[in-house]
Amino acid sequence: MSTERPSKTFLQIMFMCLGFFGIQFGWALQMGNMSAIYSRLGASEDQIPMLWLAAPVTGLLVQPLVGYFSDRTWCRLGRRRPYFLGGAIFSMFALFLMPQASAIWMAVIALWILDTSVNVSMEPFRAFVGDILPEGQRKTGYAMQSVMIGAGAVIASFLPQILTACGVSTEAPLGHIPNTVKYSFYIGAVVLIVAILATIKTTPEYPPADMEEFNNLKKQAFNPFKTVREMFRAFITMPATMRRLAVVQFFTWAAFMVMWVYFTPGIASGVFHAAPGTAAYETAANWGSSCFGIYNGVAFVFAFALLWLTTKFSAKAIHIVCLTVGGLGLGSLGLTLLGVQFTQMGLIFPMVCIGIAWSSILSMPYAMLSNALPADKMGFYMGVFNFFIVIPQICVNLFFGPFMKHVLGGSAIAAVGVGGLFLFIAAVFTLRVHDRQTQE
Repeated sequence: MSTERPSKTFLQIMFMCLGFFGIQFGWALQMGNMSAIYSRLGASEDQIPMLWLAAPVTGLLVQPLVGYFSDRTWCRLGRRRPYFLGGAIFSMFALFLMPQASAIWMAVIALWILDTSVNVSMEPFRAFVGDILPEGQRKTGYAMQSVMIGAGAVIASFLPQILTACGVSTEAPLGHIPNTVKYSFYIGAVVLIVAILATIKTTPEYPPADMEEFNNLKKQAFNPFKTVREMFRAFITMPATMRRLAVVQFFTWAAFMVMWVYFTPGIASGVFHAAPGTAAYETAANWGSSCFGIYNGVAFVFAFALLWLTTKFSAKAIHIVCLTVGGLGLGSLGLTLLGVQFTQMGLIFPMVCIGIAWSSILSMPYAMLSNALPADKMGFYMGVFNFFIVIPQICVNLFFGPFMKHVLGGSAIAAVGVGGLFLFIAAVFTLRVHDRQTQE
């Protein structure tokens, strides 16, 4: 059977990637609202990182396994689509369940279900483009995925603020979730399942080119010990550029995990001077979600600028500048400890800076890494590289809570400022990366 794929129209590619819009919609609701939900349910600010721990641990375990099994799946629904659908159903359930939580343990379980389900859907989606599109259209497919990621993140992040403007109540007693957040999660559940179903309905998959070879591969028993040994060997033998980028990634993703966890409670106490359970806190929480929408929107727009910048400058130079800009934005929030007062609108400038950094973070490290990897191990090393996204998030969730409590005096806004310091450190370590573009 021929492996050549027919070209797709722009509309077909859009529907093929529409499921990613739904996935990112649910993901953005989680990122923008979970810390506030935990605070409303009575969690202290130094406890919140541990309550987020399910997210990165789940990604570390689930994505490699789902990728492995989806490679060996073929049924009436196809290869990747069964995982889209299964993940979407459980994600929808978790999004409906989350705002019903009346205790911290219930919110933790809902977050774990949501994160596991999103990871089940997300990993096969990245392979979906390569399965469906001919080589000449894959760049367009991945670009369309980026568009859907940006659009889903922006709309979901602003949704609580939009509902507030429509008259939905933001008030709720301590221990309860306000209607703006409840309705946002309900809308997110519907958007996610509809978007996934649209992709499943409009984009059929192709069977394996060599079914006999595929069936032999499918019969191979999964050996977790062999997989662990291969990953450990990859750590030991990874190229020098990858090792140096790993350090950059560690501080980069630690910075963003700190922001995701502490930004909303930080601005609630440090900018809005509000306590959980008050109307002012709900205003702060909604604005925190909107700020996440701002930085995602800036990243979406700046991605088009990166297309031009990469023709003029090396990926290394671009990444250093963008990380430094992001460090200035995130670090500036720590100035509240020195008496600097941010207004609600004054938070937009840090978000613009962070959005510029975020756009580079999603692309430039991979541009540098791809030049340093052997072609026959590209996919494997890219998988290992994902560990340096997940491990720093786990470290933040395990250790940053006590650090904030005992060193930063329990100040969430100071913790956000430390995130800015992490981005500066990442920029410095980027100087050590050997980018082939800079050597030519």
